[in-house]
Amino acid sequence: MDKVKAFLKNRFFLFALSSTVFVLWVIWIGNYWLLLGLPVFFDYHITRKVNWTFWKKRDGKKKSTLIEWVDALIFAVIAATLIRMFFIEAYTIPTSSMEKSMLVGDYLFVSKVSYGPKLPNTPISFPFAHHTLPLTKNTKSYVEWIKRPYKRLAGFGDIKRNDVVVFNYPEGDTVIVQFQSNRSYYSVVREIGRERVWREYDVIARPVDKRENYIKRCVAIAGDSLVIKQGQVYVNGERQEKIPDLQYNYIIRTNGTPINSKILDGLNIAKDDRFFNPASGIYELPLTQNSYNKVRKLNNVHSVLKHENTNHTMMSKVIFPHSPEYPWTEDNFGPLWIPKKGETVELTLKSLPLYHRVIETYEGNSLAVKDSTIYINDEPASSYTFRMDYYFMMGDNRHNSADSRFWGFVPEDHVVGKGSFIWLSLDKDKRFPANIRWNRLFKGIK
Repeated sequence: MDKVKAFLKNRFFLFALSSTVFVLWVIWIGNYWLLLGLPVFFDYHITRKVNWTFWKKRDGKKKSTLIEWVDALIFAVIAATLIRMFFIEAYTIPTSSMEKSMLVGDYLFVSKVSYGPKLPNTPISFPFAHHTLPLTKNTKSYVEWIKRPYKRLAGFGDIKRNDVVVFNYPEGDTVIVQFQSNRSYYSVVREIGRERVWREYDVIARPVDKRENYIKRCVAIAGDSLVIKQGQVYVNGERQEKIPDLQYNYIIRTNGTPINSKILDGLNIAKDDRFFNPASGIYELPLTQNSYNKVRKLNNVHSVLKHENTNHTMMSKVIFPHSPEYPWTEDNFGPLWIPKKGETVELTLKSLPLYHRVIETYEGNSLAVKDSTIYINDEPASSYTFRMDYYFMMGDNRHNSADSRFWGFVPEDHVVGKGSFIWLSLDKDKRFPANIRWNRLFKGIK
C-alpha cells in the first residue's frame, strides 16, 4: 500500500498523467497551438524552476489556513468552470412552458457532451455569471475584447426529435433593459414601432452565448416539414410521438360551484394557473390527458372543451413569420420546412418572410428587396443555400409557451445541451419541507 501511495505521488507519474489528459483535451478542442503549454506541466512537476503557485512559498513549511483556503478556492473555481463549460451545467425551470414534463422549481443538469460542447464566443467572463454581474442590474459579466466564431466539439450524438434541449434564446440578440427576458425586443417593435422603442427604452445587444437560456422540446429537426392542426403536431406527415405529460388549456364549465382546491393540488396545477370566473362558473386550466380524464368525471363539471385559437387575423403580428401572407395561430400552423445545412430553398417574395431572419441575422448576410427583386450581399438572388442546421422547438405546455411558433427557428450555434436529469424540485406554492417534491429527485428527463 505504501508503495502504491508513493507511486501515485511520484512526480514523473503525475507529469505523465496530467500531460496525457492535457493532450487529449487539446485534441478534442482541435487547437494544437495549446500544446506549447506542455513545458509548463514539465516544469511544474519535474524541473520546478518557476513557482506557478505564486501565492504560496516553496519553503517546505506547513501552509497557513488562509493559503489552504486560497488553494481550495482556486482549484474549485477552475474545476467547476471546466466542468460547466465542457461537460454539465445546472439549470432551473423558471416558467411553466414545459409543464407537466418539467415543473416550475425543477433543478436539472444539462449535458453539454450529448451534442458536443460549444466553445464560448466571449471566453473572458466572470465565473458562474451568465450575462450580468451578481448584485447588479445591467452590468455585463463579460468583455468583448476577444470574440470567437462558432465552434462545437465532438459529442455523443445529434439532436433527435422529442429531445428536451436547452438553447440560447434566438431573439435575445437585442434586449430592452427595462423588460429583460419578460418581453422580446422584436415583439415590442412590432407593437409600437422601432423609433419609439429606441426613444423610450434602453436597448442592448448580446452575443450568442450570453443570451437567455430556454428549455423546450425539439419537435422537428433540420430537413423536416412541420404542420400543426388543432394543436396536434405532424412531422413529415406523421403524428408526433405521444408525450405523456403534454398539456393544453381547457375551458371547464361547472354548475357554478368551484372545484375543490385539494383536487387541483392533486393534479399539480399551480395556483397561478387557476383562472376561474365565479359569475359564469367557468374555469380555464392547463390539463394533461390524465388530468382531463379526472376533471371531466367531477360531479360539478358539465363540460370540458379543449381551447383552440382560430383567430388568424389577430395573430399575424404575434405568430411566426409575422406576415399577413401566413395567417397561422399556435394551434393551426404551417406547413413549414425546417432549414438544413447544404440544402437550397427557392426565394420568392412570399417565401422570404420564412427565412429572412435566418439569412440576414443567423448567417450574417446583407438582405434587401428592391423593385420586387431580392438581393443577398448586393447580388440578385432567387435561391439560398443554408450554412447551418436549424430546429423547431415547442414547450409541452402548448398554450403557455413562448417557442418557435412565435419566434421561429433555433440555429445549431444556439444549442447549449440536452436536459439530463432533475436533481432537486421545489414547489413554490408550499413551505419547507413540504415544498420538496421527493418523487422528482434524480428523475431522468424524457
